[in-house]
Amino acid sequence: MSRQPARASSGRYVSRLTGGTLAIVMAGGRGERLHDLTAHRCKPATPFGGKFRIIDFVLSNCINSGIRQISILTQYKAQSLIQHVQHGWSYLRGEFGEFIEVVPAQQQTGAHWYRGTADAVHQNMRLIASHRPKHVLVLAGDHIYKMDYGPMIAYHVEKGADITVGVVEVPASQSRHFGILSATEWNRVTRFTEKPQDPEPLPGRPDVVLASMGIYVFNARLLESMLAADAASEASAHDFGKNVLPEAIAANRQVFAYPFQDVQTRAQSYWRDVGTVDAYYDANLELVHVHPELNIYDEDWPIWTYQVQQPPAKFILDEDGRRGMALNSMVSGGCIISGAAVRESLLFSNVRVEERSSLQLSVVLPHAQIGRDCQIRGAIIDEGCEIPDGSRIGHDREADARRFHVTAGGVVLVTPDMLHGAGASRG
Repeated sequence: MSRQPARASSGRYVSRLTGGTLAIVMAGGRGERLHDLTAHRCKPATPFGGKFRIIDFVLSNCINSGIRQISILTQYKAQSLIQHVQHGWSYLRGEFGEFIEVVPAQQQTGAHWYRGTADAVHQNMRLIASHRPKHVLVLAGDHIYKMDYGPMIAYHVEKGADITVGVVEVPASQSRHFGILSATEWNRVTRFTEKPQDPEPLPGRPDVVLASMGIYVFNARLLESMLAADAASEASAHDFGKNVLPEAIAANRQVFAYPFQDVQTRAQSYWRDVGTVDAYYDANLELVHVHPELNIYDEDWPIWTYQVQQPPAKFILDEDGRRGMALNSMVSGGCIISGAAVRESLLFSNVRVEERSSLQLSVVLPHAQIGRDCQIRGAIIDEGCEIPDGSRIGHDREADARRFHVTAGGVVLVTPDMLHGAGASRG
């Protein structure tokens, strides 16, 4: 595969392209591999990074790229996502043709809900056509990354592509989680296989494969015709990766891969699929490192979000055994660390940690309360949890597994339902 970046385009050219692009954000996924983290919310609405939601990253990418026409397709347990978008993303000016609209599943083409990603877009083609976009940018709403979509759309135009797919390199051992591509030296896609067990590696690199980021650029008219044909096929699963892209390649369409790389260094840029509990845990805790790969302090590419106004974090008590402190950690607004020690952890807003408790290598979501004399290590504490005094979590795997969800990597996921003895998954 070619390592050459897209040919540089003028900012004005790119801005015209992004200004004529409609973004479709796929935000209806169940996120089943996140287990109980998505028991009451869809994956894109899951908190991430201390104050954000996962969907904030793709929406910020759109806004920062100059794309101001965005439709979010929802289906599964979308209420918290809808509220978040309404509260934090309603500032665009409709009179200028700008919008972020949440589109619920509406059975537009028959008595069925969305049957796959392609069907979700097909059912909304009338809405898409009403905006008269030149290009349609289809985006997964459940990945963590920062990306300027303008150069990718410019690359699509310069290649004369029918479809352009954003791609990253991943270990071959992870291929079963992704759509895997093969491409020529000039990035023409020759094969697309959804979640293969035996993937085709990159030439000369047997342990690395090319994976789809779930980002597609389509010419609007072509998208409509391709989805109509897919909808008419009874044999189709109506999915972009399983059906639409392989069919396009088989029909000799111009399908190109766009490598997600740094323009200067050509190194692969940061992109994370936080689709498992272990991956979600690791991606959050990476942020507390001295120099994390994902820079959320970047003033040139801010991550926008909505957050209730909170007072600053507070650390109180200064006695032996009762000293409020946080080391190598991130602590969000509204938190109170009262005579407790927090190490190498990430605390979301409005978390309380009471005296003589120790929290290490853990991720604590909003509005959680950690009681007195608790010892917690290697855990994810879900939103709204109230951890009883004297609890020990992350120190006895067998005991944890009887009450909570323990991952293959040893991370302990604790939710309110588990604490109350209802709805806990095991494994």
